Amino acid sequence: MDKIWAPWRSRYIYLKKRKRCIFCGARNARDTGKRYIVDRTRHSFSMLNMFPYNNAHVMVSPYRHVRSLEELDRAEMTDLFELVNATTARLTKEFKPHGFNIGVNIGRVAGAGYEGHVHVHIVPRWLGDSNFMPVVANTKVVSDSLDSVYKRLKKR
Repeated sequence: MDKIWAPWRSRYIYLKKRKRCIFCGARNARDTGKRYIVDRTRHSFSMLNMFPYNNAHVMVSPYRHVRSLEELDRAEMTDLFELVNATTARLTKEFKPHGFNIGVNIGRVAGAGYEGHVHVHIVPRWLGDSNFMPVVANTKVVSDSLDSVYKRLKKR
């Protein structure tokens, strides 16, 4: 069996199970770099997914802790999706993906890894990023570290 050496990922293996909401914790964080918070607006914020589906996977969340989109008021909804648009533009400029998967998973049965606080996933995609690894080895290769992606998105 071949091995993929990625020692930088070990910190995620040893993370303790969180009892608190990851989004509420990030919302209140003073150290934005530790939580990989990319941007903040009046009602929303964006942060890197610490368990990315693909390189530069960002999540956009309202500050208010609600389970689904219909619980947001008009100002929160507008702000959330304006930040989704701005984040997509930033990812396009910095990483030049060929496309995106953008979506909301509401409820565990729909694939929500964390179902208590609604959030939007923005997953950049490149031609060929779905290579043989997921098919033959049930393994996804993420080509860049979170720290490197964060530095690229935070530079102005």
